[in-house]
Amino acid sequence: QVQLVESGGGLVQAGGSLRLSCAVSGRAFSGYTMAWLRQAPGKEREFVAAIRWSGTDTYYADSLKGRFTISRDNAKNMVYLQMNSLKPEDTAVYYCAADRNVWGAVLSGLSSLRFDYWGQGTQVTVSS
Repeated sequence: QVQLVESGGGLVQAGGSLRLSCAVSGRAFSGYTMAWLRQAPGKEREFVAAIRWSGTDTYYADSLKGRFTISRDNAKNMVYLQMNSLKPEDTAVYYCAADRNVWGAVLSGLSSLRFDYWGQGTQVTVSS
């Protein structure tokens, strides 16, 4: 069993930064593709970023490239999302997710947002 616990959310002014963390418990974390997704009020959940198990490859939603950075520390079983130049439209619950599939398969299946494991989410609110 894999458990994901997000932290680091909060209230920030537009233009500010936040760093989200995801603590992963369970075996074989280093073999999982990890991702961040978000869901804004009244909107569908959407993909934010993903990172290969090795950390050598990352993938971002086009609209977030250049502002958000995903990273991982396999020795600590942690995944991070650095968010810069935040905008009010970034307000959402941010979820950490893990998938056992290989990198290419995860990317191919992003439209379905199907991941094997999910955290409970952390609220990010960006004020204007």
